[in-house]
Amino acid sequence: MPGKVIAVVQQKGGSGKTTLAVNLAVAAIRRGMSVALLDTDPQGSLGRWFITRRERLGEAGLEFSTSSAWGVSYECEKLKGEADLVIVDTPPKVDADLRPALREADLVLVPVASSHVDLWATEGVLDLAARERKQTWLVMNRARAGTRLGEDVARAAAELTAGVAEARLANRVVYAETLGQGLGAVEAGKSAATAEVGALTDEVLRLLAD
Repeated sequence: MPGKVIAVVQQKGGSGKTTLAVNLAVAAIRRGMSVALLDTDPQGSLGRWFITRRERLGEAGLEFSTSSAWGVSYECEKLKGEADLVIVDTPPKVDADLRPALREADLVLVPVASSHVDLWATEGVLDLAARERKQTWLVMNRARAGTRLGEDVARAAAELTAGVAEARLANRVVYAETLGQGLGAVEAGKSAATAEVGALTDEVLRLLAD
């Protein structure tokens, strides 16, 4: 069977798209899945992570490709034949260039940091995904447990869409540290981040199986 495609989208830069993509990828690999990453963001953060990973480990353990927005369909079709899971990192914008990635996606994930500005930035993404009739879930990223702001944003997110992931990624230094090292947080040893990524991966795989 062809692999499943996850598109990670958010029109606001710095929302944690690449962090979400690499941590899901590494967690899936550790569960025995074959994974491919597709970077369509001209900034190339995902590609730099991949190169750093290969230099550090010798073998990245997953496939990697880049594409323009309009080459997404071709690349996804190819990668789905090679991997169980294809994760697409998209540019921080919402326009016609995003449509090809959305069309290929079995699941759309939208990272939202704990600020109302990030939440407001999701509205265009959600509208575009709805037009493509795609299953879309918000993922609370850099969440600050126990803060009024974090809970306010989470409640507001639930009002925007029915799809808000129960699992959250907290505001932890380990995510930034491991990203710069070409690793996922789960490869840094046992930590609270390992449990967070594991719970989110469980949830995402359940959504893909539905």
